[in-house]
Amino acid sequence: MKKPPFPSVVPSHTEEKHGSKTQQVPVIALVDDDRNILTSVQMTLEAEGFTVHVYTDGESALQGILSRSTSLAVLDVKMPRMDGMELLRRLRMRSSSLPVIFLTSKDEEMDQLMGLRLGADDYITKPFSVRLLVERIRALLRRHEVSQAEITGEAGASSSILVRGALALDEARHQCLWNGQEVALTVTEFLLVKALVVRPGLVKSRDQLIDAAYGDSIYVDDRTIDSHIKRVRKKFRRVDECFNHIETLYGVGYRYRE
Repeated sequence: MKKPPFPSVVPSHTEEKHGSKTQQVPVIALVDDDRNILTSVQMTLEAEGFTVHVYTDGESALQGILSRSTSLAVLDVKMPRMDGMELLRRLRMRSSSLPVIFLTSKDEEMDQLMGLRLGADDYITKPFSVRLLVERIRALLRRHEVSQAEITGEAGASSSILVRGALALDEARHQCLWNGQEVALTVTEFLLVKALVVRPGLVKSRDQLIDAAYGDSIYVDDRTIDSHIKRVRKKFRRVDECFNHIETLYGVGYRYRE
């Protein structure tokens, strides 16, 4: 009988060679104290070609994620030794751009909102379809890959820097500057800001912002966008307490005022 891959992380490679090219295999950190969920999700993700590092508590996950190559983290809320909220908070102190998906119970709306306010890019409620989680992971990794494109390679030297007054968005470096000071944004937050500043003064509905940040194949409700916008405003106000350039038009959406 094979022993289950717990409690230590699962060792596996992070590169695959195809001819003369070396492809990076996405590394997923899966954090949950429910071993049944860990087993089923890990098996599915590995069958889909991902490398999976499994953690059964927040404390070991924090050490592992910060010390090992990690492409995306999937975090449960309620865990021993350090819950998902605290784990997410500490991760965001060290890595603003690591894509994070939160797992919450169906009736824990406050957990979902708190997770978004702390900087989660997406959330899925339990019980969930493992296939849905796989699609959410793929969608978030695609968004992250676009926003993190390197100056060389596919992005090339033609990568644009979007400037709107005091704001500068460097897509190649996934960097946001306000008056020369960096504003650390998550993948989703960066895409939302970009969608608003491309055409200053133009009102973007919540549906349009959802499409810009998540794609039209992913469903999220309006409150998710509201939570992200609130967090974005707070981040800008840390470097400029007078920042008021993202306006809310109640019942309509948001716009960026240059």
